[in-house]
Amino acid sequence: MIPGTDFNDRLRKIPPHLVLDVTDDMVIMQEEIFGPLLPVKTYRTLDEAIAYVNGKDRPLGFYVFTNDKATEEKLLYSTISGGVTVNNCMLHVAQHDMPFGGIGASGLGHYHGHEGFLEFSKLRPVFTNPRLSLLHLFYPPYTAWTRRLLGLLIKYKR
Repeated sequence: MIPGTDFNDRLRKIPPHLVLDVTDDMVIMQEEIFGPLLPVKTYRTLDEAIAYVNGKDRPLGFYVFTNDKATEEKLLYSTISGGVTVNNCMLHVAQHDMPFGGIGASGLGHYHGHEGFLEFSKLRPVFTNPRLSLLHLFYPPYTAWTRRLLGLLIKYKR
Protein backbone atom coordinates (compact mmCIF):
# COMPACT_ATOMS: atom_id res chain seq x y z
CA MET A 1 0.00 0.00 0.00
CA ILE A 2 1.22 3.50 -0.74
CA PRO A 3 2.12 5.30 2.50
CA GLY A 4 -0.42 7.93 3.52
CA THR A 5 -3.34 6.33 1.70
CA ASP A 6 -6.21 4.55 3.34
CA PHE A 7 -9.24 2.57 2.28
CA ASN A 8 -12.28 4.74 1.65
CA ASP A 9 -15.37 2.65 2.31
CA ARG A 10 -17.73 5.51 1.44
CA LEU A 11 -16.21 5.97 -2.04
CA ARG A 12 -15.34 2.28 -2.32
CA LYS A 13 -11.76 3.18 -3.17
CA ILE A 14 -8.81 0.96 -2.46
CA PRO A 15 -5.31 2.40 -2.67
CA PRO A 16 -2.86 0.68 -5.03
CA HIS A 17 -1.11 -2.35 -3.59
CA LEU A 18 2.04 -4.17 -4.63
CA VAL A 19 1.83 -7.83 -3.72
CA LEU A 20 5.35 -9.18 -3.24
CA ASP A 21 6.70 -12.73 -3.04
CA VAL A 22 3.73 -14.15 -4.92
CA THR A 23 3.48 -17.84 -5.72
CA ASP A 24 1.43 -19.55 -8.41
CA ASP A 25 -0.90 -21.14 -5.86
CA MET A 26 -2.14 -17.73 -4.63
CA VAL A 27 -5.61 -16.65 -5.81
CA ILE A 28 -4.20 -13.36 -7.12
CA MET A 29 -2.05 -15.37 -9.55
CA GLN A 30 -4.96 -17.59 -10.69
CA GLU A 31 -7.76 -15.09 -11.30
CA GLU A 32 -8.10 -11.98 -13.43
CA ILE A 33 -7.37 -8.89 -11.40
CA PHE A 34 -9.89 -6.07 -11.46
CA GLY A 35 -8.52 -3.65 -8.95
CA PRO A 36 -5.44 -1.70 -7.95
CA LEU A 37 -3.41 -4.82 -7.17
CA LEU A 38 -0.08 -5.58 -8.79
CA PRO A 39 1.51 -8.93 -8.04
CA VAL A 40 5.27 -8.79 -8.51
CA LYS A 41 6.86 -11.96 -9.85
CA THR A 42 10.65 -11.95 -9.93
CA TYR A 43 12.95 -13.68 -12.41
CA ARG A 44 16.68 -14.09 -12.92
CA THR A 45 16.87 -14.20 -16.72
CA LEU A 46 14.74 -12.94 -19.56
CA ASP A 47 14.39 -16.51 -20.86
CA GLU A 48 13.00 -17.55 -17.46
CA ALA A 49 10.37 -14.78 -17.68
CA ILE A 50 9.45 -15.78 -21.26
CA ALA A 51 9.12 -19.44 -20.25
CA TYR A 52 6.87 -18.42 -17.36
CA VAL A 53 4.56 -16.35 -19.60
CA ASN A 54 4.46 -19.07 -22.27
CA GLY A 55 3.72 -21.76 -19.67
CA LYS A 56 0.43 -20.09 -18.67
CA ASP A 57 -2.81 -19.15 -20.41
CA ARG A 58 -2.32 -16.29 -22.86
CA PRO A 59 -2.60 -12.91 -21.12
CA LEU A 60 -5.13 -10.28 -22.17
CA GLY A 61 -2.46 -7.58 -21.93
CA PHE A 62 1.32 -7.72 -22.03
CA TYR A 63 3.27 -4.79 -20.65
CA VAL A 64 6.92 -4.50 -21.59
CA PHE A 65 9.11 -2.05 -19.71
CA THR A 66 12.54 -1.64 -21.27
CA ASN A 67 14.71 0.89 -23.06
CA ASP A 68 16.55 -1.91 -24.87
CA LYS A 69 15.11 -2.55 -28.35
CA ALA A 70 16.54 -6.09 -28.50
CA THR A 71 14.84 -6.99 -25.20
CA GLU A 72 11.57 -5.48 -26.41
CA GLU A 73 11.68 -7.44 -29.67
CA LYS A 74 12.64 -10.69 -27.92
CA LEU A 75 9.66 -10.35 -25.57
CA LEU A 76 7.28 -9.45 -28.38
CA TYR A 77 8.39 -12.22 -30.73
CA SER A 78 8.73 -14.90 -28.05
CA THR A 79 5.28 -14.57 -26.46
CA ILE A 80 1.62 -14.49 -27.53
CA SER A 81 -0.91 -12.21 -25.87
CA GLY A 82 -3.77 -9.85 -26.47
CA GLY A 83 -2.71 -6.19 -26.71
CA VAL A 84 0.82 -5.05 -25.92
CA THR A 85 1.90 -1.76 -24.41
CA VAL A 86 5.57 -0.81 -24.29
CA ASN A 87 6.81 1.38 -21.43
CA ASN A 88 3.34 2.07 -20.09
CA CYS A 89 0.39 0.03 -18.96
CA MET A 90 -3.19 -0.42 -20.01
CA LEU A 91 -3.14 2.34 -22.61
CA HIS A 92 -3.70 -0.13 -25.45
CA VAL A 93 -7.36 -0.35 -24.38
CA ALA A 94 -7.71 3.43 -24.85
CA GLN A 95 -6.52 3.40 -28.47
CA HIS A 96 -9.83 3.34 -30.30
CA ASP A 97 -8.22 2.97 -33.70
CA MET A 98 -6.47 -0.25 -32.63
CA PRO A 99 -8.26 -3.54 -31.95
CA PHE A 100 -8.47 -4.60 -28.30
CA GLY A 101 -9.06 -8.13 -27.16
CA GLY A 102 -7.55 -11.29 -25.86
CA ILE A 103 -6.52 -14.67 -27.08
CA GLY A 104 -7.36 -18.08 -25.64
CA ALA A 105 -8.58 -18.00 -22.03
CA SER A 106 -8.38 -14.20 -21.88
CA GLY A 107 -11.07 -13.91 -24.53
CA LEU A 108 -11.39 -14.16 -28.24
CA GLY A 109 -11.92 -11.44 -30.76
CA HIS A 110 -11.34 -7.73 -30.89
CA TYR A 111 -13.32 -4.62 -30.38
CA HIS A 112 -12.63 -0.94 -31.15
CA GLY A 113 -12.25 0.60 -34.55
CA HIS A 114 -12.79 -1.18 -37.83
CA GLU A 115 -11.82 -4.57 -36.38
CA GLY A 116 -14.45 -4.21 -33.66
CA PHE A 117 -17.11 -3.42 -36.23
CA LEU A 118 -16.18 -6.55 -38.16
CA GLU A 119 -15.96 -8.65 -34.99
CA PHE A 120 -19.44 -7.77 -33.77
CA SER A 121 -21.12 -7.73 -37.16
CA LYS A 122 -22.40 -10.76 -38.97
CA LEU A 123 -21.56 -10.56 -42.62
CA ARG A 124 -24.59 -11.84 -44.50
CA PRO A 125 -23.87 -12.19 -48.18
CA VAL A 126 -26.98 -12.16 -50.37
CA PHE A 127 -26.88 -13.17 -54.02
CA THR A 128 -29.84 -12.29 -56.17
CA ASN A 129 -29.96 -13.72 -59.64
CA PRO A 130 -30.57 -10.77 -61.98
CA ARG A 131 -33.91 -10.93 -63.81
CA LEU A 132 -32.24 -10.39 -67.16
CA SER A 133 -29.81 -13.23 -66.55
CA LEU A 134 -30.01 -16.31 -68.71
CA LEU A 135 -28.70 -18.55 -65.93
CA HIS A 136 -32.18 -19.92 -65.28
CA LEU A 137 -31.90 -21.67 -68.64
CA PHE A 138 -29.25 -23.95 -67.14
CA TYR A 139 -31.22 -25.04 -64.08
CA PRO A 140 -33.38 -28.16 -63.98
CA PRO A 141 -35.84 -29.28 -65.14
CA TYR A 142 -34.03 -29.54 -68.46
CA THR A 143 -36.31 -29.28 -71.45
CA ALA A 144 -35.60 -30.37 -75.00
CA TRP A 145 -34.86 -26.72 -75.83
CA THR A 146 -32.33 -26.50 -72.92
CA ARG A 147 -30.58 -29.66 -74.11
CA ARG A 148 -30.27 -28.25 -77.63
CA LEU A 149 -28.85 -24.97 -76.24
CA LEU A 150 -26.32 -26.83 -74.10
CA GLY A 151 -25.38 -28.98 -77.11
CA LEU A 152 -24.70 -25.86 -79.17
CA LEU A 153 -22.60 -24.29 -76.43
CA ILE A 154 -20.53 -27.45 -76.07
CA LYS A 155 -20.11 -27.67 -79.85
CA TYR A 156 -18.84 -24.05 -80.04
CA LYS A 157 -16.50 -24.55 -77.08
CA ARG A 158 -14.42 -27.02 -79.06
